[in-house]
Amino acid sequence: MNPSINFSAPEKNRRQFLPNFRIIRLTFLSILVVAITVMGTEAQGFHIGIKGGANIVKIDGQSFDQGFMYGYNLGGFAELNFTKKWGIQPELVWNQSKSRTAQSFNQIYGGFAGQDITLNYLSIPILLTYRPIPLLSFQVGPQYGILINQNSTLYENGKNAFKSGDFSVLGGAQINLGGFRAGARYFVGLNSINDLGNQDSWKNKGFQLYIGIRII
Repeated sequence: MNPSINFSAPEKNRRQFLPNFRIIRLTFLSILVVAITVMGTEAQGFHIGIKGGANIVKIDGQSFDQGFMYGYNLGGFAELNFTKKWGIQPELVWNQSKSRTAQSFNQIYGGFAGQDITLNYLSIPILLTYRPIPLLSFQVGPQYGILINQNSTLYENGKNAFKSGDFSVLGGAQINLGGFRAGARYFVGLNSINDLGNQDSWKNKGFQLYIGIRII
């Protein structure tokens, strides 16, 4: 009989969520302090908007198919502009990524090969923004993702396959046309999200395409 993994919120990772929530709290407090400072000194340098688009992602590791698959992203952003050229852009984004297990997954872990996987993350990127001209921005920075749910069955004994947190770095370019935004980013995971063992390192990697609009 093949073993089954249920990807509901993992009981064994409950303790791991505690430091994650501390990180979220500290992040939002930091963003709030910066926002208040900027609004107090240069109100025209603070803006809020919404964005959405496509993710083209794979899980880098021998246990997964190395073809890129499509997901989506949807969320909000803030622009904190210190000067005409420099600023910070914090965001809160729902990111969906998809992948498929390879034949080696069955060989290494005894689970299912050819199984479609969907991971949903609540992501918090904080990006340094440089605008050489008003039309164009370059952005780079860290991103922390909190795994919200996993909707497939990969293994069958109640064991969770993926870690609850994913830390990555991303960079890209953005076009600014008045309040309209369009951009592309590349991101790579810095930590393995494999929670089954250290036989294989799994890291998220891919591209994000998006459009957005500034509402304030």
